[in-house]
Amino acid sequence: MHTLFISDLHLCNERPEKLTLFKKLLRGPARKADALYILGDLFEAWAGDDDDTPPHPEIISELAEYTAAGARLYIMRGNRDYLLGQDFAAKTGGHLIDDPAIIKLGGKKTLLMHGDTLCTGDVKYQIYRRIVNNAITIKLFLAMPFSLRAKIWHGIRNLTRKTTQNKSPYIMDVHQPAVAKAMLRNGVFDLIHGHTHKQAIHEFALNGQTARRFVLGDWYERDCVLVADNRGLRLLGVQDYLNSDW
Repeated sequence: MHTLFISDLHLCNERPEKLTLFKKLLRGPARKADALYILGDLFEAWAGDDDDTPPHPEIISELAEYTAAGARLYIMRGNRDYLLGQDFAAKTGGHLIDDPAIIKLGGKKTLLMHGDTLCTGDVKYQIYRRIVNNAITIKLFLAMPFSLRAKIWHGIRNLTRKTTQNKSPYIMDVHQPAVAKAMLRNGVFDLIHGHTHKQAIHEFALNGQTARRFVLGDWYERDCVLVADNRGLRLLGVQDYLNSDW
């Protein structure tokens, strides 16, 4: 048996080949997994649980079929889809999990995060994140008509895309002090996250022990799945995973 972790798929109509790959994953060996964790940014943009912008209904249908077959699905909100709510969970049969969340993996406590809260060098983004993730802000935003919400949300996305182009990679990456603080606070030595799109496995010393940070890659140019089984944790391309004998 094995457990799967993916993030930053950013699924949308502009990249149909990635939607096709996602379908292959859900219909293939992922159904034999103990669980599938999506750690944020499944969608390129999500303006609320009534957002039926294509290919959202198609994705929801695929996820519902996946869980109806008996597979376990856990979804964490990302910065692109932080408005995912209980209606979405009910439609898909998945379970929304908090950021951060702790699970047992191979008998060890493992910390799961989307990863954007670790980018503490980007002060302006952290302020923006606190504002838009505030419960009152979300309630007020979701009370607006969908057409207005969609216009505002896509306007924000265009603005943040432009500002991101002018930021240094160092500022937008996670900061090690924030990583250490999060892991020590939760009493873990393994962390899995996405957001930065910088696929890698980092090992470092933490309180005299070896700690590991697994960074999930994005599904833009490449694709990535983290597989956890009795051999450990491995980062694979999705197609490589599909081609493996499970």
